[in-house]
Amino acid sequence: MKSVNKILVSTSSSLSASFLKSSYSHKAIVRTPYHVVDPSPWPMIMGANLWGVAAMFICWVNQISFDNLYWGIPLFVLTFYSWVRDIINEATFQGFHTEKVQSGLTLGFILFLISELMLFFSFFWAFFHSALSSSVEIGCCWPPVGLECLDWSKVPLHNTALLVASSASITLSHHYLQWGDIWLAAATYIATLGLSVMFIKNQYEEYAWSSFSISDGVYGSCFFMLTGLHGLHVIGGTCGLLFCFIRMMLLQFSSEHHVALTLAIWYWHFVDIVWLGLFFIIYIWGSQ
Repeated sequence: MKSVNKILVSTSSSLSASFLKSSYSHKAIVRTPYHVVDPSPWPMIMGANLWGVAAMFICWVNQISFDNLYWGIPLFVLTFYSWVRDIINEATFQGFHTEKVQSGLTLGFILFLISELMLFFSFFWAFFHSALSSSVEIGCCWPPVGLECLDWSKVPLHNTALLVASSASITLSHHYLQWGDIWLAAATYIATLGLSVMFIKNQYEEYAWSSFSISDGVYGSCFFMLTGLHGLHVIGGTCGLLFCFIRMMLLQFSSEHHVALTLAIWYWHFVDIVWLGLFFIIYIWGSQ
């Protein structure tokens, strides 16, 4: 009887061992190149924060008091920081951003740039429509009667030189990073940030000196919508470059793995190309 019990115990132990071995074997683990994201509270919280920011903007436009909505700004900053922190941990320290994930991120960013291009295209369409078929209300001419346009050879030309130079310097910084020279990459990167700040300063001063405003007919509306929207993109691009610069100084980028920096540089080139269109169409052709 004891021998039978020993046989049964040994058989059951061997079966359980083989079952555990087969369950936790290399072949049983499902492997995928995609990143299955863990449940996160940040999308819902960010949605609520964006609702608060949008409500503040609507109240500001309609001159309504929005003292009770100031909570949206600090919560937005805190949520954005927490969300980006999680993404950095997943990409840099946990290694979840495989080549397949990087390819998906790149494709998504390209689609985002196309949507941004369509946004600018809509306002360019409005400008061309008003310029090529001027109505009676604006004097059947373009620019409208009584409107003094800005001289393209002064601040706009200076801003063009600044953006073109910044595009060249950030490209050079990217090449230095790929070559493994972190200090030259940092030096040219700082030059890019300085040029972008100078552009924002010049744009602000141009608005302050302008003899017309956004309420001065269709020309003022198109001019300030296009240049103002582009200025917001410059500010956003500068913040993105500054964020990537901090990560580069913390040695979170290598010569082979720096997807975030590459996408930020693409965005900056996009801003530069849009400005060239603004310069030649709005400042030169549209002001004659």
